[in-house]
Amino acid sequence: MDRRNALASAFAALAGAFAAHTVSSARAEDSGGGRAVPKAVYHLSDIDKVAFVLSNMRNHIEGMGGADKVQLALVVHGPPLKAFRADTTNATFKSDLAGIKSAGAEFYACIHTMEGMKLTLADLVPGFVVADKGGVVKLAQLQGQGYAYLRP
Repeated sequence: MDRRNALASAFAALAGAFAAHTVSSARAEDSGGGRAVPKAVYHLSDIDKVAFVLSNMRNHIEGMGGADKVQLALVVHGPPLKAFRADTTNATFKSDLAGIKSAGAEFYACIHTMEGMKLTLADLVPGFVVADKGGVVKLAQLQGQGYAYLRP
């Protein structure tokens, strides 16, 4: 009988510790509104979807109720990285990108694509960070951090 009570007490203590840790973790991710801010990463590897993905990101921010209600990231690898060159003359594209960036979105450029295209961060529109282990690795890392994976 005493052995069962001891096991039950130990189990209850562990369950309580787990619940306290879960609540503490949830509060650490809380944006102040009582809930964790949803996170999503957009995967862009198709040149013909650049404008579509940026439009999706802009609509995502608006649909969630503003920049403080969602955390977005964009990982670009392959041919679409050319569209993000700093010397682009497309003012609308630059404006869309700046608006999404000012809403707090993070932009990652695949190191392998950059090397293959002989690009540096200075060649890209401001705001990009190098995904130094590759775009697909960055996608997996962000998913591991709770980002929902979106590939429009």
